[in-house]
Amino acid sequence: ITAKKFNIPVFKFQAWRKKGVAIPEVLEQYQSVKANLNVLPFCSQFIPMEVIDGAALGSIAYHPSILPRHRGASAISWTLIEGDEIGGFTIFWADDGLDTGPILLQRECKVELSDTLDSLYKRFLYPEGVKAMGEAVKMIANGNAPKIVQPTEGATYDPAMFREENQVLRFENKTGLQIYNFIRGLDSTPGALVYVVDEEGQEQKVRLFGAELFSDEIPAGKPIKFKEEESLKDGIIHDKGLIILGSDNKAVNIQRLKVGDRFVAASKFYDQSNVNELILDLTPEEVRIKEATKEIWNNILKVEILDEINFFSCGAGSMDVVRLVEEVKELIKIEELENEVVFLSPTFSEFISSVITIKRSGGSQSPVTVDYEGIILKANNREIRVPTQMFINNEFVNAENDQRLDIINPTTDEVLCKVSAASVNDVNKAVEAAHTAFYGPWSQLSARQRGQLLYKLADLMEQHKEELATIEALDSGAVYTLALKTHVGMSIESFRYFAGWTDKIEGSTIPTSAARPNNILTYTKREPIGTCAIIIPWNYPLMMLAWKVSACLAAGNTVVIKPAQVCPLTALKFAELSVIAGFPPGVINIVTGKGSLAGQALSTHPLVRKLGFTGSTEVGKTIMKSCAESNLKKCSLELGGKSPLIIFGDCDLDKAVRLGAQSVFFNKGENCIAAGRLFVDETIHDVFVERVVADIKKMVIGCPLNRSTSHGPQNHKAHLDKLIEFCQIGIKEGAKLVYGGKRVPNTKGLFFEPTVFTNVEDHMYIAKEESFGPIMIISKFNSSDIESVLKRANATEFGLASGVFTNDIGKALKVTEKLEAGTVFVNTYNKTDVASPFGGFKQSGFGKDLGREALNEYTKTKCVTIEF
Repeated sequence: ITAKKFNIPVFKFQAWRKKGVAIPEVLEQYQSVKANLNVLPFCSQFIPMEVIDGAALGSIAYHPSILPRHRGASAISWTLIEGDEIGGFTIFWADDGLDTGPILLQRECKVELSDTLDSLYKRFLYPEGVKAMGEAVKMIANGNAPKIVQPTEGATYDPAMFREENQVLRFENKTGLQIYNFIRGLDSTPGALVYVVDEEGQEQKVRLFGAELFSDEIPAGKPIKFKEEESLKDGIIHDKGLIILGSDNKAVNIQRLKVGDRFVAASKFYDQSNVNELILDLTPEEVRIKEATKEIWNNILKVEILDEINFFSCGAGSMDVVRLVEEVKELIKIEELENEVVFLSPTFSEFISSVITIKRSGGSQSPVTVDYEGIILKANNREIRVPTQMFINNEFVNAENDQRLDIINPTTDEVLCKVSAASVNDVNKAVEAAHTAFYGPWSQLSARQRGQLLYKLADLMEQHKEELATIEALDSGAVYTLALKTHVGMSIESFRYFAGWTDKIEGSTIPTSAARPNNILTYTKREPIGTCAIIIPWNYPLMMLAWKVSACLAAGNTVVIKPAQVCPLTALKFAELSVIAGFPPGVINIVTGKGSLAGQALSTHPLVRKLGFTGSTEVGKTIMKSCAESNLKKCSLELGGKSPLIIFGDCDLDKAVRLGAQSVFFNKGENCIAAGRLFVDETIHDVFVERVVADIKKMVIGCPLNRSTSHGPQNHKAHLDKLIEFCQIGIKEGAKLVYGGKRVPNTKGLFFEPTVFTNVEDHMYIAKEESFGPIMIISKFNSSDIESVLKRANATEFGLASGVFTNDIGKALKVTEKLEAGTVFVNTYNKTDVASPFGGFKQSGFGKDLGREALNEYTKTKCVTIEF
């Protein structure tokens, strides 16, 4: 195109010479140009000397090594194979020898230990070589181009690696580093070659790619035997690849293999029969679609299309994605093919499987069925199928040794079902799946595409909201109407809110001091942290998951979720919906079971880089210690509370009674921000108590699925017992039990009476400790001494939430400034919103859920400084 623009003729010849003699018509065509200078990229030895010497100023050639070392056609490979620490290229004056002419210029670069044939070429040899060739031409034009005779010392002529016999990895006396260097010297083409011998003695050619030095303990795995004259040591196929041992017993791990014309993960070498099962059974029309699609790929990528070739590894970009999708849509006559299919199915085999699946479904991309062992819950005029297995890498799986735990329905105190109980090995598998996914297809999605998946997941949750609310009622005791509005409703809002944030997570440019005479540009980037763990409490099983996971995924992380041991079912149903939404394998994982085992394993796992926890302060301290001692992982903790609510005599009493009761009894008192202690102005104290008790007596206590129920069962038996004990302590200390304090009589389930204590003194246990139940703790105060009541309200190690009721705005603002809590409610309570940050002070923890600030918990800031 450029030549045509400047009216420069272009000639293409299949060959310059035949049997060592210049082809006359080709030579004649060349001589007609009357060239001043020949510029040759590589391979001067294939050009006749009549051409080499035919230009007025001679010929210059590019060679990718520091001559005289590594002469020959495979210089880059040998730079790596021999472990050179310095590489580079030479531009020399071509003569009749093999890379022997005088040197014009040379450029050097450091060879990184992680370099491969591809990376060294793309990083330095190609871009800098193009620049240097331009410089060389200018030097010749200006008459100052040197001709430096090559020294004879250090000269090497290396074998050509395009010959298959030279590509064979011969292990004899090679150290681990030498094996690694040989493999990377042939990566990505053609690949180091080994011969694998099966149990029947048959040999199979296998090529090796993606080598890495392996410093960990040699893992257990399945042996793989190599041809005896090549190696006396077996390799090991394990869950992360293929281990090859050197003569010094140093290990090299291989990530990918090429078997025949197909690439496979090295860890899957013995499991190739299951790869791309769909492709093996195509109709004639589908075969036509496959071949036509392959031709489309070929036209875009300009390479041979094998099953495991990766669209993006071949250099494709976003416009290529659009072109591919549009051409395939036209081919299969289906409009419902999205760009994200390419990102989630980047290899040809994965892509054609997705295309055929969409074609077979008539265009719908979401008639996905998810296989799992589960239970059918018959309740609320519904039959709801719910998984009871763990969820790892987009599959529901049993725990190691099939360990299970009983899930109790708190309304009946009977076993609802049994759910898998994860072992440490199960947790390891989930974390490794998340870690792999973070560096896989998930990272290839754009921020906006991540947002589209989150929106799709929110839409599915809304479609299934009645099912989710019913499950929440059955395994956690949540009142159905509240679950529908808050537990599930706010979960949906969270995913939609953070879906909108995915493409708005920005850095900044920073003015800095100038570095005269040059300039400085400094900017920041917000990047995902990596693999995150989320440990969820039992009071809002789905909503607490949504608050944390939505921000985590929006920021680009992957996640392992540990739901509460006693109520994991909505989390597992959520996992099913994530598959239907189209999340790639490993992005979302769920391990069920005991916190002391699965939760602890997550807090100490070295691949987990961030842990988010909601729960008790005691457990939070243990988790923080484990995070610090393991790998200093980032953590955010939303812990216990003893939230004070101050009610002044000048308040709207009707509103204060109604919302004051809700501040304690909302969600059966199982509420992180519940008002743990009410300070009521002595001028309205008695009437306030009287009216609250009257309202309690009107509450309907019973089955949470009944629409009239306002107060359901406590979450589990151990918690109910603690509430009873809490009340007994209050009575012994001299507080006045005005109402409740015991289990609801004549009920089978875990029902506890809404309770009111008055005459509570500051030194009492119930004044200082959190009940986490429907227990109202009331103390009087004199409104003439605001400083005194503020001091009492702040006399706690907790600081999650607080509140004040007054019609005096000045008084309200003064109180909000003085209260030591992460949230302050004025003339309201429990009014959280997905756009407002939520988190505590002091021993109520640190870090924020919800709002823009939540994204800070799941991102890291990188500062980049450029001098130019």
